[in-house]
Amino acid sequence: MVTRRSLLGAGGALASSLALPAPLLAAPAGTFVRRSGTGFTLGGAPYRFVGANIWYGAWLGASADFGDRERLKRELDTLAAMGVTNLRILASAEEGPLKNSVKPGFRQQRGPWNAALLDGLDFCLAEMTKRQMKAVLYLTNFWEWSGGMATYLFYATGNYVDMGDPAHPWPAFPNATAQFYANRQAVELYHDWVRALVGRTNAVTGTRYAEDPTIMAWQLANEPRPAGSAEAAAPLLPAFYAWVQGTAKLIKMIDRNHLVCTGSEGLKGAVESADIYLKEHGFPEIDYCTAHIWPLNWSWIDARNLAGTNDKGLALVRDYIDRHVALARQLGKPLVIEEFGYPRDGGGYDPESATSYKDAYYKLIYDAVENSVRTGGPIQGSNFWAWNGEGRAAHGDHRYQHGDPFVGDPPHEPQGWYGVFDSDASTRAVIAAHAKALATAGQPIAA
Repeated sequence: MVTRRSLLGAGGALASSLALPAPLLAAPAGTFVRRSGTGFTLGGAPYRFVGANIWYGAWLGASADFGDRERLKRELDTLAAMGVTNLRILASAEEGPLKNSVKPGFRQQRGPWNAALLDGLDFCLAEMTKRQMKAVLYLTNFWEWSGGMATYLFYATGNYVDMGDPAHPWPAFPNATAQFYANRQAVELYHDWVRALVGRTNAVTGTRYAEDPTIMAWQLANEPRPAGSAEAAAPLLPAFYAWVQGTAKLIKMIDRNHLVCTGSEGLKGAVESADIYLKEHGFPEIDYCTAHIWPLNWSWIDARNLAGTNDKGLALVRDYIDRHVALARQLGKPLVIEEFGYPRDGGGYDPESATSYKDAYYKLIYDAVENSVRTGGPIQGSNFWAWNGEGRAAHGDHRYQHGDPFVGDPPHEPQGWYGVFDSDASTRAVIAAHAKALATAGQPIAA
């Protein structure tokens, strides 16, 4: 099964002798996002949201040569003006031998955590607080672009398989990475990070992460899956399920205020098995369901022939949404479409490329959310992939090089492949119109 990522090619908590600033006033319980059946609430009112992915928030927030705090503030202001109130942010990155992983990372195999990135995440959350935004923080990655589980396995065993290596074609990488769940040392190294971050105190605000209402949810990982094929997944399922429930329990032990979810792609990430999806999302410690939708990566459309393939692709998207709505209803839990992307007209990567098909795809997703809210369905929000904002590819080949400006497309992907630029007026208008419609659909959204 081909995913977006396959198309292209132990430490302790940070110590500080500095006195923290006085904490902000303790947030009342009603300021945390809660689950209520197949919906969310905030302050006792229904909470639905228009969201974005901005994986690089901690990097921009860092007071370091790779950071740009003024740009981060401008990006947050632009998103807020569009009605975006929820951001999905990378809160981990493991440095190792994988050639396509972002650097710097939050951690290396040995030594202290990266203080600059931790401060960058603190700053990002503090700025989001000012704008009444909520954050979903994912704690590692199944894929190579931030190190992730493959790097934890390298820390534990010294071995790794690199994505895109011709000697190890698909599904060698996901099948090898899934061994993470059964490796006690690798999982414990990951749990060290979970304990450190979930238990952290924000150096900007003085508020413990576990008590910060800006955080909506902790996510176990970006797109965790039991393997790349059903055959490889079968023997790993007990370890996979144990990792899901065990990590969720660990987070809930440290933090009783916030929601926990898996970060799953959905059925594609469950090797097309509804039983696996239901099992991993059925644990009581998992508060809501997720789905990601990638028509191009799943060969539902052809970027060079959108006119001829778009209708069929969108029909498959509708079916994929309907299947996840049915699964969420079966579980009695909310559903968030937390990644969705579409190519620009003609398959280009530059801001000058038109976005008519992309805009229609966004509208399809947003119509599904609005219809769910109007009819009491489980879809409660979405996060488009991803916000490029001011970022632009620095090179004609659209390949990332260390030191380039960050965009929503991670460093291993063409810069501009799926992201929304600040100059994408029509796409931004679709997002803003959805925010306005969602605010009046069903019961009013809490501010």
